[in-house]
Amino acid sequence: MFNIKNICAVAALATAPVAVADELSETGEFLDGVAAIVNEGVVLKSQLYLQIDTVAKNAEQQGIPLPPMDVLEEQLLERLILTEIQLQRAARIGLNVSDQNLNSAIANIAAQNQVAFEDMPRLLAQDGVDYAQFRQQLREEITVDQLRRIEVGQSINVTEREIEQCVADLEGNVVANSEYQLSHILLTFNEAASSDEIREVEEMANEIYQQIQDGADFRELAVRHSKGPTALQGGSLGWMQGQQVPTVFTDVLQDMGRGEVSEPIRAASSFHLVRVDDLRSAVERSEINQANVRHILIMPNEIIDDATARQRLEEALGKIREGEDFGEQAKLLSDDPGSANLGGELGWAGPNTYAPEFEATIAASEIGVISEPFRTQFGWHILEVIDRRVYDNTEEMKERNCDLRIRNGKMEEESQLWIQRLRDEAFVEPKI
Repeated sequence: MFNIKNICAVAALATAPVAVADELSETGEFLDGVAAIVNEGVVLKSQLYLQIDTVAKNAEQQGIPLPPMDVLEEQLLERLILTEIQLQRAARIGLNVSDQNLNSAIANIAAQNQVAFEDMPRLLAQDGVDYAQFRQQLREEITVDQLRRIEVGQSINVTEREIEQCVADLEGNVVANSEYQLSHILLTFNEAASSDEIREVEEMANEIYQQIQDGADFRELAVRHSKGPTALQGGSLGWMQGQQVPTVFTDVLQDMGRGEVSEPIRAASSFHLVRVDDLRSAVERSEINQANVRHILIMPNEIIDDATARQRLEEALGKIREGEDFGEQAKLLSDDPGSANLGGELGWAGPNTYAPEFEATIAASEIGVISEPFRTQFGWHILEVIDRRVYDNTEEMKERNCDLRIRNGKMEEESQLWIQRLRDEAFVEPKI
């Protein structure tokens, strides 16, 4: 989710010059102004001009032409209004991003850029970035993302039939076996739009497509017209695996080559134009190392303290080494309700399935050799690695990618409808 592009965008917002003051106090100090009233809150002119300055700098660096200033100002004010509405919604439902979660996000950014978390304030300061403002901007970004996942993502369901159909459709499909770097123009209409209103949006999509065919810059048209979240980056969606491409794009991409632009694509509440910036072959098969493990778990509680739990495992371990059956001991002693009746067997599993201490013990254990007691967050364990194998999980990966692909497609459509509903329900009064 977060990378160096996020750092640049957030950093620019945190440090851009505030060219906002249009009023003077009695002491001669500049005062901020209100750009829009949004429900019980406001969007400040300082926020708007910070955005304008940021977008202008980024566009200059990337060579993306910008629309006239009045158009850009209107677009960015609307973006800030939508963000304010969503932050207010998050506050009403009690959604907060803790310092721990925020620090984890910053640590991810640091790791992706191969720097230490502790060095972030100093490195950002070298670029003139205020660390406190950087944290606040990132906190808001995470809040909005989490809100969308709660209110939209949790309502999205993917059926087994949809996954089966997706996998079948992708067999031998050139899209599924490729990776794409895409750009995107999104035009939306209200879910209650009339046929005339939908036709108007469709005509706009066809007009944009014709301008592109006549040589217009796709990125400039994306900045000017797209309602997508990456509009001001020229509509760039970056690289994605073919199996993760939204389903609405799949059919048209099969016949598209590098540099080509699709005709307008109709979806439930939108029209899309997609450009293939680049493409490349993708790795098709996937293999992972798996282990088949059985264990016995003793969980400390108000009756059994930590030392007693470990002692019980020590006694069980002694009996097993003297010849008693591991499975019978698991059935008698284990507090793991999922595996106790199975003699402690957990079945085949790959990396990142269990707690870190459990994973480490599996990695260090020889087949058929029972481990010494060890502690995880769940309690005390002993385990035995029954067998190991290299497993071809290509089919599972196909199903997971199809699930993600279908969810992404639904998420995009539902998010647009959700945001439009929030906007329609809000009281908004622009002041500029």
